[in-house]
Amino acid sequence: MKFLILIPVFVFGGLLLGGLLAGFDRILTARMQSRKGPPLLQPFFDVSKLLGKRNIVVNRFQTFCVACFLVFVMLTGVIFFVGGDLLLTIFALTVASIFLVIGAYSVRSPYSTIGAERELLQMMAYEPALLIAALGMYWVTKSFHVHDIVAYSHPLIMYLPGIFLSLLFILTIKFRKSPFDLSTSHHGHQELVKGLTTEFSGPSLAMIEVAHWYENILLLGIVYLFFAFNPIVAVAATILTYIIEVLIDNIFARLTWQFTLASSWIFTGVTAVSNLLIITILMK
Repeated sequence: MKFLILIPVFVFGGLLLGGLLAGFDRILTARMQSRKGPPLLQPFFDVSKLLGKRNIVVNRFQTFCVACFLVFVMLTGVIFFVGGDLLLTIFALTVASIFLVIGAYSVRSPYSTIGAERELLQMMAYEPALLIAALGMYWVTKSFHVHDIVAYSHPLIMYLPGIFLSLLFILTIKFRKSPFDLSTSHHGHQELVKGLTTEFSGPSLAMIEVAHWYENILLLGIVYLFFAFNPIVAVAATILTYIIEVLIDNIFARLTWQFTLASSWIFTGVTAVSNLLIITILMK
């Protein structure tokens, strides 16, 4: 029964919190740039305006892929927030990203195609760190289930500081922030126009935006797990993490895909893999 209650809570709560987070992001970015910025509810206004437009697409398969992207992101969030398997959560999130890439590949636009290729490169960059984060939590708590990880009485951050640092690094990619906003960007400095999402408009683009809201809430939920021993500390750490990501977005110029891939693997190897090896030795 609790499972059935949590599903609509995430569906509606994730939509609300994700939209508010997007609004907070815009306001914080504006303040960092000495601007007033839009109102907090502006993302909701933007999505509602997109939903009211005609759905002009190159082919119907685009819409199907975007719908699957949204459904799988929501499914991923449901699995996570009902206390399900963390490893399954990460795999489902990967499937969602693949649907978005296929949708971008389904048109002949060079901007969309290059954006899809860069999205695949970004997936190669951040997937190892996400998988190692799940493995690290399992190694400490002896469970992949989120409800067991949350119930763990000791702070995971004490056991997994290197893995947490690697997660912070790749969150910049997942949040689509500079210097790693390669495939698409909410800023106007992208040489690929909107890259991955160039050929999407109207309701299709609205679904992509809403899916990103859900995805951001899920990613912050993973950050929460490292501090779950104390809910107040966990919420504060989650908010601080997002503020740091916005700060990084505003002070770094965008880098190349080669640097993104190499730096992600090297940083993950130095921090996350070494952390995993150390706790493996210490917990024998």
